[in-house]
Amino acid sequence: MTIKERIIGYMEEQKKSSFSMEQLAEGLQLQKSQDYKLLVQTIASMEREGTIEFTKKGKLRLPIAPILIEGTFRRNERGFGFVTIDPEEDDVYISKESTGYAMDGDTVAIDIIKTANQLEGRGAEGKVVEIRQRAAQQLVGEFVAYNQNEIDETDLYGVVLPKDKKMQGFKVYIAAEGIQPADGSIVIVEISHFPEKGYASSLEGVVKSVVGHKNDPGMDIMAIIVANGIPTKFPDEVLAEADAVPNQISETDLVGRRDLREQTIVTIDGADAKDLDDAVTVKKLANGNFFLGVHIADVSYYVTEGSQLNAEAFERGTSVYLTDRVIPMIPQRLSNGICSLNPQVPRLTLSCEMEINQEGQVVHHKIFQSVIQTTARMTYAAVNEILEEQNPETMTEYQALVPMFQEMAELHQLLEAMRVKRGAIAFDDNEAKVLVDENGRPLDIVLRSRGVGERLIESFMLAANETVAQHFASLKLPFIYRVHEQPKEEKMQRFFEFASAFGILVKGNKEDITPKALQKVIDEVAEKPEAAVINMMLLRSMQQARYSEDNLGHYGLAATYYTHFTSPIRRYPDLIVHRLIRVYSQATDEATQAKWAEMLPEIANQSSKMERRSVDTEREVDALKKAEFMAEHVGEEFDGVISSVTKFGLFVELPNTIEGLIHINALKDDYYVFIENHLALVGERTRQTFKIGQLVKIKVTKSDPETREIDFELVSAEEVEAVAIPKGGQNRRQRRQDDRREKSGSKQRNKKNKGKNAKGSAGKNQQGKKNDPKGGKGKKGKKSPFYSKVAKGKKKKN
Repeated sequence: MTIKERIIGYMEEQKKSSFSMEQLAEGLQLQKSQDYKLLVQTIASMEREGTIEFTKKGKLRLPIAPILIEGTFRRNERGFGFVTIDPEEDDVYISKESTGYAMDGDTVAIDIIKTANQLEGRGAEGKVVEIRQRAAQQLVGEFVAYNQNEIDETDLYGVVLPKDKKMQGFKVYIAAEGIQPADGSIVIVEISHFPEKGYASSLEGVVKSVVGHKNDPGMDIMAIIVANGIPTKFPDEVLAEADAVPNQISETDLVGRRDLREQTIVTIDGADAKDLDDAVTVKKLANGNFFLGVHIADVSYYVTEGSQLNAEAFERGTSVYLTDRVIPMIPQRLSNGICSLNPQVPRLTLSCEMEINQEGQVVHHKIFQSVIQTTARMTYAAVNEILEEQNPETMTEYQALVPMFQEMAELHQLLEAMRVKRGAIAFDDNEAKVLVDENGRPLDIVLRSRGVGERLIESFMLAANETVAQHFASLKLPFIYRVHEQPKEEKMQRFFEFASAFGILVKGNKEDITPKALQKVIDEVAEKPEAAVINMMLLRSMQQARYSEDNLGHYGLAATYYTHFTSPIRRYPDLIVHRLIRVYSQATDEATQAKWAEMLPEIANQSSKMERRSVDTEREVDALKKAEFMAEHVGEEFDGVISSVTKFGLFVELPNTIEGLIHINALKDDYYVFIENHLALVGERTRQTFKIGQLVKIKVTKSDPETREIDFELVSAEEVEAVAIPKGGQNRRQRRQDDRREKSGSKQRNKKNKGKNAKGSAGKNQQGKKNDPKGGKGKKGKKSPFYSKVAKGKKKKN
């Protein structure tokens, strides 16, 4: 045992936490002159290396290990970042100097160096101590080629500039091995070395594949798709299984199924829909109740457990619907073919038949395997024309079906009234669609309309989802549910405080507020200017819906039981629900239940993660296309409404849902103070007030598709009642601190456009090996190529 080991061992064994040099010498029996001299030298060495330290009183102690907290690091393009410990709690700010070379999405361990101060409105600040798991093993970017002389000198093909705006300023040096792309190619890089001391903005990697050229049509969206890890092609073995599925059903497929081919059943979808996975029928019964049949394509019959098709669907989790394309969960040969409920051809389905009374309650139901043949392929537009009696030609064309559509509308009203009565929360949110040409260039942005046709299908699908969930919950069989949990108490408290600033009193306790009480708030402000912000703040106060093997209910729908049963072509959880219906129709023994009880947690978690990935990708593409669209309108003026107010400026939303920022620095007529409890900016001198819901006219000054950021300049604003600046309000010094942290409003922009990913698990570095701060040795005893190649490249290029 070395003397260092003896010192540490002795100090750890003692009850005391600190020792004088004499006490340590006595305890170690190193009191002789020569021994004591060695002890002093050893202590000096240990102090330099940090394994021992002196207290303020000159005593020795072992360093106090910091209490490390694990979380997910989110990097801002300006270099600083935030760590999410708990999605429901405030993030911890990490300065640019304290990131420890962490990259966006990394799982990190942090030490809190400044605690939060709620009174001063200051969040906690931390320092990254350890990178436990790298989030990205590859990235997407534009390749910038070196010439041959540079390649020979640096052993590098060139550099890749990442497409992710959070990696602005980083360069990825491409080793001169493997694929050598053409200049301007969009490529996927496999990362071999990450930033570290001396190379803070440098990575190294090898080009894994070439996606295309930056000037190719649609490449901007493709780069986002690939960057989010969404597969764009099906493996050959998956396509082979899909090709092996017959184009038509056979008599053997009908064994054990109820034949409903004589019933009048229709699909109702958007005009451009190709994967028709739900069909409905309605009729009024003699007792005054309604019969509702919801028939869903039996995808599980073709995508079987253990197949390559199933494995691929599990990995994808969902279809992804983007501006100009759909990335399907299962191959289109199935989704648009044998699994699509095309008109007047037999199709295999799973059916949920319900009898619904005048209170909108399901009084009887049946769930079974079936075969149907739809009578007509209806569009929402056609059904709306029929119900509103707008188009005589449409009424004539579908005259045999008109009575059924009218009964559908009547049933929908009963179901909607039932949901309102029990307190389901209905957020009226404008949804826009970006129209593009054949090259992906945005032509216009239009609001999606939701007529009775759209809403009645939604009502019928909700009824089927609830009925199926309640059926299996009552049987106490392992099942997968769509859950939306009660809002967290602290988030409700913040919402209560926010609403009170608008004179809105929320009835109920923050601990167990009912959905009905929150819906009353929405109804109360429906016609007021602040309706949009109240809805937005309430939505942010909610927890995120997810999939779970436990039935936790759906708070937003005020439903005790809920699942996803109606879209197995595009959602994996629905496919699993279908598989479970088929499995449990044959066996419910203990072995079957144990098998699914073990499998469902992983399925639920994967489905939730892939849903978030899909939503993030869709938002990113929408933001890109909206920025491209507004780039054509720089210098033009538009009317809008203030949608959000922050300490760094005003977000303004235009009627087409495009949102831009008026930075506080652009408000040059006064010095503006942020009044948080009113969400208002108020001029110190003029008392000019800007708050949510206020009408404004703006000029577009900048629109950058690369960063997805749109900037506005204020032209004029509606006069509103001034908000008083409280004594002791935000001072200039605090404002400067805020500006340093959130100068561009990037964090808020990012939160609007991208959700938070789940925390990763702890681990070693990206190669699964122990970190080597010196780069280690490569072949022939040389240093890692990262250092030789990057150093050469930086010397040459920079």
